[in-house]
Amino acid sequence: MPDEQALPRDLFARIDPSPDRLFYAAPRLVTHIDDATIAALTDYYRDVLRPGSAILDLMSSWVSHLPGESEFARVAGLGMNGEELAANPRLTDHCVQDLNARPELPYPPESFDAVLNAVSVQYLIHPLEVFAEVRRVLRSGGISIVAMSHRCFPTKAIRAFHVLPRDGRLELVARFHMLAGGFDEPALIDRSPAGADPLWIVAARRSGGR
Repeated sequence: MPDEQALPRDLFARIDPSPDRLFYAAPRLVTHIDDATIAALTDYYRDVLRPGSAILDLMSSWVSHLPGESEFARVAGLGMNGEELAANPRLTDHCVQDLNARPELPYPPESFDAVLNAVSVQYLIHPLEVFAEVRRVLRSGGISIVAMSHRCFPTKAIRAFHVLPRDGRLELVARFHMLAGGFDEPALIDRSPAGADPLWIVAARRSGGR
């Protein structure tokens, strides 16, 4: 298990430390980035995700921003609200789980070709445990894709995402992967569209494959 003492614990303090199940009890059928940024994220997925692959949409909601023309063998969704997950037409299966209460993923080893986390990584208080699990459920050469922007639920976001600039956030998420172990050097990518919400991506492949 990764050593969480490798990162300062004050980075993970939150304004609202109450159980997340209370905050997410009611569905929020809204998007958290604007349309141009959603399109930029979908374009990135189109470039990187192979049709026919198995995908885990981690910290999922009612939309997954996957390209509409691409068919995948499986799109599993794990999130905090059952109504939101049930409303997501791209999911082939889903489960409700609070990763801050239970970081272990309910999937066998090497189940997925890609694990996605779209504009939600800022809510994880045990990221090294979660990314160790991401590595476990990825197949050799599979990819972890973390997309970030500047929007968040401020009371639930960890302190790091309030105080760090763009490059600091990217480097922190890259470090999550490296400290979790078993990933190649992450790529730090800026796909921000002009005049819209920013889109920053950290992509890292599980070691042992292309």
